[in-house]
Amino acid sequence: MTEKDLPSSSKAQAIAAEVRRRIVDREWRQGDRIPDEAELAVSFGVARATVNKALQLLADEGLLYRKRRAGTHVAVNPARKATLTIPIVREQVEQAGMVYSHRLVAQKTAPLPPEVAARMALAAGSPLIHVRSVHFGDDAPYQFEDRWINPVAAPGVESVDFNRLNPNEWLVRNFPWSRADMNFRAENADATDARMLETRQGTALLVLERTTWNDLGAITSVRLAFRPGYNMVAIP
Repeated sequence: MTEKDLPSSSKAQAIAAEVRRRIVDREWRQGDRIPDEAELAVSFGVARATVNKALQLLADEGLLYRKRRAGTHVAVNPARKATLTIPIVREQVEQAGMVYSHRLVAQKTAPLPPEVAARMALAAGSPLIHVRSVHFGDDAPYQFEDRWINPVAAPGVESVDFNRLNPNEWLVRNFPWSRADMNFRAENADATDARMLETRQGTALLVLERTTWNDLGAITSVRLAFRPGYNMVAIP
């Protein structure tokens, strides 16, 4: 991989994306020491300073741990070490220069499945609000979210029409969280992911599961499937 025609900042972002992919795909596992800057510079065909910039971006995200003389390692449990700011997807899309829109797929009260109940520390079968929606940039799918919202910790959610305001933005603006758990992984798109993101079943996707709490309990647990080729960057 060579990026000679790109400006330095773009080269660093491209290298950061590739290193992030290797971590997500477990080519480099938690605790592993990764190749040194000189070796990576040769591998990517860039200056060592560009590699340094890319690795520092990932260190700022919490994915890498860097120590002088000890080298650079993949962080142990990086999701918990990362500084977490929950982004508003509309703002992400607009900052990328695209026109934002969203489509509500489903919104209903439903019994909480056991696997989500375990993440939220709630009883399986509890009646929660289940919302599925797709975010778009320039009319192309950007992110598919499958979300459960707890009306005890997010009072008033039962009366919100998420056709008008997407649940991500409504929750971020109305319910500050005090604790969050999140887990990144690579998954192959299932039939639902493929349909929502307009891609082929089996396509590799970056998936995030995130659960947030406030003093009233778990607010929401969401599974986010990002469009193929999505490049996550550090959030200031």
